[in-house]
Amino acid sequence: MADEPKVHIVDDDEAVRDSLAALLRGAGFACATYGSADDFLTDPSSLGPGCALIDVRMPRMDGLALLQELTARRSTLSVIIMTGFADVPLAVKAMKAGAIDFVEKPFPREILLAAVARALSAAKAGSAGSEEKRAAQARLDRLTERERDVLDLLIAGDANKVVAHKLGISPRTVEIHRGRLMEKAQVKGLAELVRVALAAGVGRKEG
Repeated sequence: MADEPKVHIVDDDEAVRDSLAALLRGAGFACATYGSADDFLTDPSSLGPGCALIDVRMPRMDGLALLQELTARRSTLSVIIMTGFADVPLAVKAMKAGAIDFVEKPFPREILLAAVARALSAAKAGSAGSEEKRAAQARLDRLTERERDVLDLLIAGDANKVVAHKLGISPRTVEIHRGRLMEKAQVKGLAELVRVALAAGVGRKEG
């Protein structure tokens, strides 16, 4: 059906595209694959219902530029950014620009399927309401001042060593604060922490 929600996979690595498509189709999701941002944008269904799994590092137009183009075209797709470990700061930037989630390669099957399910649910429900914002703010209200400092820098995309340098503390202390703030925020990973922080209005503006 033309209006069936679809998962669009945009990655210049053919093996990755094929593997993701097989996994998602096996889980019952309708999929389409594209080797570049240009290929994706020329498909009329890129403005239809569903979500997009977009690699952050691609030639010509990267994942962040593609996300910005989709925003300009008023696409209703929920976007998940796929990233390598070193690209996490860029993925955080993408979430500030409107991506709903990011996953780090290589990602477990369960992590990817859960992210896609969330993205499709969000696309169907529309933008998050005030109830989600209040719940996110309530979690972050539990943080100490130092934990909030660490959170702000993590959301800015800084690595632990950079956070340590800026706050004048050791990387090990940053890890401790990071673990405590994630526990208080009731999250298990950085992507989920970013989602909660952005829902609460933390780090929405660049700079």
